Amino acid sequence: MFVSIPTHARPAFRWATPLLCAALWCVYLWASTRPEAVEQALMARWGALTGGLARGALADWWGEGERGLRLLTALFVHADWAHLLGNLVFLLIFGLPAERVLGSWRLLVLFLAGGAFANLVSVLVIDAPDRFVIGASGAVSALIGTYLALFPRAHLGVVLPLGLFLEFVRAPASLLIGTWALLQVVFAYIGPAFGAVAWPAHIAGFAFGVAFALLSRGAIARRLRRQKGY
Repeated sequence: MFVSIPTHARPAFRWATPLLCAALWCVYLWASTRPEAVEQALMARWGALTGGLARGALADWWGEGERGLRLLTALFVHADWAHLLGNLVFLLIFGLPAERVLGSWRLLVLFLAGGAFANLVSVLVIDAPDRFVIGASGAVSALIGTYLALFPRAHLGVVLPLGLFLEFVRAPASLLIGTWALLQVVFAYIGPAFGAVAWPAHIAGFAFGVAFALLSRGAIARRLRRQKGY
């Protein structure tokens, strides 16, 4: 797993990442305590329905308001606790430092817009009708892409199992995240061999995050100057 390296930046109140973590937890706990039939119905109603481009043009798909809303609601539904926990860990690792630079509101927009875009790409690319894309993986991938664009020279801590011991080492974030992104592309081509995972959502979210950070450079610079008082 990745472990973020602490920085010496001035402390600031960051509410978006904790709020998103709490929202994901609350929705999962609420859904998991319902009867199984109710929980399955929730996934069916909130999940983003796949079908591929063969179903019709993008304009026709987006014209169905309920399906468009599912691109957002799907972010808060998870299949099990392991699915949720994995997204929460990466949300905290990459969301907190990104929020320090972007600001809370821009981070929230990134999560929702990046996640919705990732889900949209998945439902259009995955040519398997009546399957649902759920989970915040696409949104978290957007955060990872933004983190890489904002901190290209950063280092991440990696816990490596060496026999009976765990070794903590620092490695360039570009190397670790680049390897992760490459694996998403490989798994997307391999397909079902690695389980029912919406790999296109990871790729699309990551690309959205990189673009978001690059397009936000001017606004970020102005925000940092205001924080420093000039």
